[in-house]
Amino acid sequence: MKIQILGPLSAEVNGGSIVPTAGKPRQVLALLALYPGRVMPVPTLMEELWGTTPPASALTTLQTYILQLRRKIGTAMGPGSPAGAKDVLATRHGGYLLQIDGDCVDVHQYEKLVREGRTAFGAGDNEVSAARFRAALDLWSGAPLVDVRVGPVLDIEVVRLQESRLVTTERRIDADLRLGRHTELIAELADLTARHPQHEGLHSQAMVALYRSGRQASALEVYRRLRMRLIDDLGVEPSPQLQRMHQAMLSVDPQLDVLAGPRNTSTFDLFAA
Repeated sequence: MKIQILGPLSAEVNGGSIVPTAGKPRQVLALLALYPGRVMPVPTLMEELWGTTPPASALTTLQTYILQLRRKIGTAMGPGSPAGAKDVLATRHGGYLLQIDGDCVDVHQYEKLVREGRTAFGAGDNEVSAARFRAALDLWSGAPLVDVRVGPVLDIEVVRLQESRLVTTERRIDADLRLGRHTELIAELADLTARHPQHEGLHSQAMVALYRSGRQASALEVYRRLRMRLIDDLGVEPSPQLQRMHQAMLSVDPQLDVLAGPRNTSTFDLFAA
């Protein structure tokens, strides 16, 4: 089985899709796929499907959705399969579980690569760190579960994954900055700061990439625009950390050089209090 959540929902067995067309069975499949090998309690599934006000027929309806999924799995597996659909989508006391290896789901591949990237980043192995983070981000094909109408449980998961994607992107850029790839990052950071106009971390990276590319004036302009946006929208100044980075650029501080500073931190963190 191969399941993709980091984008449109896709689930295949032997090359055949098992994704239901109806909305609520799609939600059930997505939630089970996020936790392969773990029992998903019936109350959690019901909360995802109906919130805090499930209908009187909720349990029977949920059982029908499970049956529909098993039929799709069984059809895709074929009559010669050594395991049955009930072995793959199993019933357990109090819930259901998808008995598949975590590596069958792109989310778990992504999280494994991110862990490896963080370990390499902390050890100062920038080449490996950047490669692992890039491989993790390459698994994404769009917003998670973009074609599934999510309920309260999946909504939390989607928000978590979107935040993780942004943090992983930041860490990959940190690794690339350590490797001296500042010029190559300028266009990507211009796009990211436009998409996240109040995100100080991304703006700090854009400033560093421009500064190290000999564009000090452009780096200072990024700071000026962010500062005005924060003042106009939120009534606050940039963080002391970013203000110190700004002052470092004005004074041509050697800490901003590509090889300066401890190897186990981001450039932005060099200016933490």
